[in-house]
Amino acid sequence: MRRYEIRDDQWDKIKDLLPAERKPQGGRPANNHRQMLNAMLWVARTGAPWRDLPEYYGSWSTVYSRFCRWKIACIWDRILEHVTIEPDFESVMIDATIVQVHQHGVGAKGGPSKQAIGRSRGGLTTKIHAVVDALGNPLRFVLTGGQCHDSVTGYEMLKQMDLTKKQVLADRAYDNNRILHLLKEQSATSVIPSKKNRRKPREWDKEIYKERHLIECFFNKVKNYRRLATRYDKLACKFRAFLTLASIMVWLA
Repeated sequence: MRRYEIRDDQWDKIKDLLPAERKPQGGRPANNHRQMLNAMLWVARTGAPWRDLPEYYGSWSTVYSRFCRWKIACIWDRILEHVTIEPDFESVMIDATIVQVHQHGVGAKGGPSKQAIGRSRGGLTTKIHAVVDALGNPLRFVLTGGQCHDSVTGYEMLKQMDLTKKQVLADRAYDNNRILHLLKEQSATSVIPSKKNRRKPREWDKEIYKERHLIECFFNKVKNYRRLATRYDKLACKFRAFLTLASIMVWLA
C-alpha cells in the first residue's frame, strides 16, 4: 500500500456507500472506485494539481471527473453522515480557522463572497467554522469569507443543533449574549471564557475548558491535507468536498 492510501479496514466501512461500479461495455475497463479514491486522497494530501497525478492512478481527468460526479451526487456527505453514527455528545466544541487562498483559487464566477473568500488581516482567506464532539471528531462545518466573525456563524451553527444539557466549549470569541442566551434556553453548560471587556466576568470551568484543544487537533489533522492548508480551488463547493473527504478520514482513523 502506497503512502496516503486508504487501509483495508477503512475501505470496508465505506465501499458499499459508493455507486455501483459499471461493467465495461467494450473499450477500456473502468478504473475501480478504490483506485480512484486513493488518487483523490493523493491530490488532497499533496496539494498538487490534478494534472500532476502519478500515472499509476490512471488518467487525471478520469479521477477529477469522478470526484466532481460524487460531489454533485452528495456521495461525500452521505459517507460522512454514515461514519458519524456514534458521536460522543458529552460535550461539543466550536471554533474556526483561517485558510489562505492561493492566487489560483480566485476569479470564479460570482465573485469572492459567493465562493466563501474574503479579505482579512492575512489577505484573501477562507474561514472554516467547525463543530466537533467530545473526542474531536467533526460533526458539521461551514465555509465563510475570512472577515466573518466567529460568533456570527457560530450562533447560526449552534442554533441548528440539539444542545440540551450538553457542555459547549469555545474560546472567548464566542462570549456573545446571543450565544449565551441560546445555551441557557437549552439548559446547556457554557464553558466559554469571558471577554476582557465584559464588565462582570462570568464563571467558567477551567478544567473542562482544557479539553478544547481537541478542536485545534481536528484543524491540525485536516490541514495535514495540503489542499486544505492552502486553498487552490476556485469553487467553494470543491473546497468543501475536500474538507468532507478529510473529515471522513478523521472518523475512519
